[in-house]
Parts: sequence; C-alpha cells; structure tokens
Amino acid sequence: MPAYGALALLPIVTILIVAVLTRRTLLALLCGTVVGAVLLGGVGGFDIWVEYVGKSLSNETAQWLLLIVVLFGILITLFEKSGIVSDFAAWAERFINSRRKSTLLTFVLSVVLFVDDYLNVLTVGTSMKAVTDRYRVPRTQLGSIMKMTAAPIAVLVPVSTWALFFSGLFEAEGVTVGGSGFGAYLQAIPLIFFGWAALVVALLMSAGWLPRIGLLRRDAERADRDGDVFPLGTTDDERVAEGGRLLAELRADDADGSTAQRVAVAVSTDVIGRPRQARPWSFLIVMATLVGVTIATDANVVTGTGAALAVTVALALIERRLTLRGIVDGAMQGIESMLFVIVLTVLAFMVQEMNIALQLAEFVIQVTEPVLTPALLPAIVFVVCGIYAYATGSFWDLAAVITPVVLPLAVALGADPILAGAAVFSGAALGSTTCLYGDGIILASRTIGIKPINLMLAILPYAGIAAVLSLIAYLVAGFAMV
Repeated sequence: MPAYGALALLPIVTILIVAVLTRRTLLALLCGTVVGAVLLGGVGGFDIWVEYVGKSLSNETAQWLLLIVVLFGILITLFEKSGIVSDFAAWAERFINSRRKSTLLTFVLSVVLFVDDYLNVLTVGTSMKAVTDRYRVPRTQLGSIMKMTAAPIAVLVPVSTWALFFSGLFEAEGVTVGGSGFGAYLQAIPLIFFGWAALVVALLMSAGWLPRIGLLRRDAERADRDGDVFPLGTTDDERVAEGGRLLAELRADDADGSTAQRVAVAVSTDVIGRPRQARPWSFLIVMATLVGVTIATDANVVTGTGAALAVTVALALIERRLTLRGIVDGAMQGIESMLFVIVLTVLAFMVQEMNIALQLAEFVIQVTEPVLTPALLPAIVFVVCGIYAYATGSFWDLAAVITPVVLPLAVALGADPILAGAAVFSGAALGSTTCLYGDGIILASRTIGIKPINLMLAILPYAGIAAVLSLIAYLVAGFAMV
C-alpha cells in the first residue's frame, strides 16, 4: 500500500474549505470523497468512488446508524402529527415561564438522557424546540446546549454506549483494574477532562452566565429583535417545515409567549377534530419506554427506539390521535424527512473508509511521535485525537485505531496508561461535539431544523473554551502523574 503522507490530509482540507465557503455540508462531503477517490485511484477515481459507496453501506456501524435514523424519522413525524410533542410542550409551559428556565430544562434533559448521544440529541431536540422557540432562544443555542452535553455526558457515565465500548478497549490492551477494563474505565472517568469541562460550559450557557459569542450572538440579537429563531439564510420553506414561521409571527406581538401557548393547545385535537386538553403523559410514557428498554437491553438504542415507536403507534390509536392510514402516511413522511441525513451519513462513512486507506492515522502518529515525552503524552494525545476526530468524523473508530498505539506507548514511556486512555476518549468526545460531518452534528441539526454548518460554527467557540481548559488539565496531570 503506498504511503500518501501529507496528501492524506487533502480530502479533509477540501471538505472544511468547501463547507465554510458554501455552507453546504452535502456538497463539501461530496467534494471530499471525490478528492479521496482521485488520490486512491487516479484516472480510475470514479470506479474507486463507487467502490467506497459500497464499503460505506456495508459498514456495520453505518448500517446501525442508518437504522436509528429511519426509526427516529418515523418516531419524530408521528410525534408531530399526533400532537404528542405539542401536548408536552404546552404542559411544560405551565412550569417554564422564562428563557433561562427553558434552556436549563434543555440541559437537564440532555444530562438525564445519558445512555447514548444519538438518543440524546434526537429526543431533546424533538421535545424542546417548541418550548425554547416561544422564548426566542435561537435554534443554534438549543443545538449548542444539546451537543455540548450529549457526547460529554455519555463518555462520563459508566453505563452508556460510549463507556461500554471504551471499557472494552482498555481490556483488549490489558489495562485493567480489579481484573477488568470496566474497572480501568471507572478510574479514567475523573480524568476525561473534556467531558467535565464541556458540561460546565453547557451549564453556564444554559443559565445565561456565559456570554453569547460569534454566530450565536448574532442569532440571539435577531431572535430578540424579530422573533426569528432560525439562522440567517434559512428559507421560508424550511421555517414552515419546522413549524417556525407561525410561532415567529406570534412572538413578534406576544413577548411572553402566552398566545403561542394558547394556539399550541387549541390545535391539539383528536382524530375526529375534538379539542384535547394538553397532557404530557403520552410523551413521558414513550420516553420512559425508550430509555428503559435501551438500558435493559445493554444500551441497544435500536431496540429501545423500536419499542418506543411501537408504544407511540399504540397510544396514537388508543387515544384516537391518528388513524391507521395516518400512521402509515406519517411513517413514509418520516423516512422521507431523513433522506438528507441518510445521504450525509453514507458520504461521511465514505470519508472514514478513505482515511483508513490513505493511512491518515498512521501519518498523524508518525508526525507526533518524535515530540512525545511521558509528561507531554496526555496533552499531545488529546490534541491529536481531537484534531483527528474533528477532521475525519471518526470517533469510536478513532479510539479503536489510536488506543492500541497510545496505551502500549504510555507503558513504554512510563506514563499512566489510564490517563493516556482518558485523553483519547476526551479527544473523541471533542470531535463528536464539533465535527461538521460527524453523525452527532448531522442528527442534531436535522432534529432542530437548521444546517450542520450553522450548528458547528455556533458550537466552536464554546467547545474551544472546554478544549483549552482540558489541554491545561492534561498538561498539569501529565507532569503530576509521571
């Protein structure tokens, strides 16, 4: 296999440049895969491109993610058509009477849904956007709170999908405490500094104690002035699709949101048109099923989502919210609504597969190895993993590739392997929180109805604060634990 060296960076650089210049994630990913195909196949680049479409579709993680995307697309559409979410939002308005309370509730829900970051952003975005819209919270701020919490809380709680995966990496490399990799992971949790720093930043942002920065500041000023919670450049069709234009018009003349609340309650009717009092129980039953089944099946999000979908269908029929035909139509619309995410996911996994073939990880390791020392190892590992994860959209794959290199290297250098492993996991969480074409950003942006580029640009300053704090912590811990 040829050594591509620095050329392996070209697809990633292409994606970032095109994304920033055009604000079109799909076009950026497509350009990146074309560049990667040309590097790998030369004049036969088209055949290589087609080959990597097949590799992406045959990737087990991609298949798992696509199944989750389809199931959640159906679930979200049935929520909206049946009024289950609007009922919950109208009920929540009785207790949420300010912008700060709406954003704090978003943070709390993100923490509670720690089982998996996909489950987190899809559920919180679906349930909270109607509530935060009424208090002129920009959709970019809603998404930032969600994403600054989703992966960080998943990497810190030892019963999440992230924790189970990373525990296995420790055990596979012989780094154990009490004879198990899970014991080693428990010791690593206090050292996953980005997770802790990101949660603090998200809490401060939710409470209004951290100033709005950059894109988020501009979005907030426009939301306060015009009642438009969507990023600049969002079309009228996109607002209508997200139910945002009516609320924006109402908020323009109704600062406290009471009119919007009355409208939300008024439009909540059963299948034969009778008014229905807004109650949260249907939504809470579905969410309890989703989380409970997911935990009971060893963090199997697909099983949990399938169970939640079945309960949603049953409730919609029993409560006469939808007819059987309405459910079938809603399911088809839900699948259709996720086509953009499905295409993005396929392209994102093509980029990951091409990065493996281009030996990008090996190049990054080769460049950084000469400067590694026991004290600097954790900080350098965090920076390299964070940059690599951000550039490639590879998080668990990153950990699977880097951990077998970093842990033996830490032992050989006399550094603490648990601290080094924690730095890898922190870097993966940083990438998941910020990567433009990472599955987390794609799913979160789709759920709240904005473009991935808008969400990424809003998050970057806050993730940067958490990353700098984490880097300082790894420098201090690296020298203290040698």
